[in-house]
Formats: sequence, C-alpha cells, structure tokens
Amino acid sequence: MGTKGKAIVGVDVKKLLEMLNKAYADEWLAYYQYWVGSKVACGRMRGIIAGELAEHAAEELKHAEMLTQRIITLGGIPLLTPEDLIKETNCGYDAPSDPDTVKLLKQNIKGEQCAIETYKKLLDFVKGNDPITYHIILEILEDEVEHEEDLESLLSDMK
Repeated sequence: MGTKGKAIVGVDVKKLLEMLNKAYADEWLAYYQYWVGSKVACGRMRGIIAGELAEHAAEELKHAEMLTQRIITLGGIPLLTPEDLIKETNCGYDAPSDPDTVKLLKQNIKGEQCAIETYKKLLDFVKGNDPITYHIILEILEDEVEHEEDLESLLSDMK
C-alpha cells in the first residue's frame, strides 16, 4: 500500500486484518455452504431454492475476493488453509446434512444473520477512520441484508 494510503487508515491495522480474515473465513465457508446446498437441495420449490442458493454462493465468493484484495493491500495475508478457515470463522459452517429446502433456507438465514452482525461490527470499527475498508464492508453488508431478505421471503412463500 502506498504511503498516503497507509496514512489514512486510522485504526489498529493488525486488529483490522484479524477482523477481515475472520470475515474472509466466513465468506469462504458461506460460499461452500450455499454451493453444496444448491446441489443437494430437495423438496418443495427445489428448483427455485437451488437457483437462489447458487446465486448467493457466487456473491459470497465475490465478497471473499473483495476481502482478499483489502487484506493484501493492508499488508496482510489471507488465511491459507481450510483448517484456518474453520478455526478463524465468526459464523461457523453448518453442513447441509438435511437437504430439505425449508431446512436449507433456515440454515442459511441463520448464517446471513451472523454475517450481518459481523459486518456491522467491522463497519463500526472502521467508521470515520478507514474510508476504503468502510466502503468495501458497506457494500458487502448491503448484499448480506438482501440475502437474508431473499431467503426469508422464500421461506414465507413456502408457508
């Protein structure tokens, strides 16, 4: 990162990198949870639910890429192993062991709610102190709120 770019980061960069890496772990695990869930989904509205899960998977992977770029720009290294992802995650990984579409929706709503909390904390941490990270996190948070809304709407449609 350039000299002036470093100068505008008004927070503890080590702590920020730790928080970003934990969010990065969440995104990778969310990507996989959505992706595999889209493959094994069965039950009511399977086609619609699988399509929505696949779409969310792609967006979670995009979030991981955004976080990776910011981690590297700040002089950090993204988590490098699957074991580190599991170890560092905020939200965990909830394997879609029951592929019923209702269960998958509920499982992923829970994940989105955790992501919303995670990004709200990150946003509060950098607010007024790191405008670049703030912008990135705000964009991701907007997506996560939309994901929760999408999933809750689908669940409501199934009732």
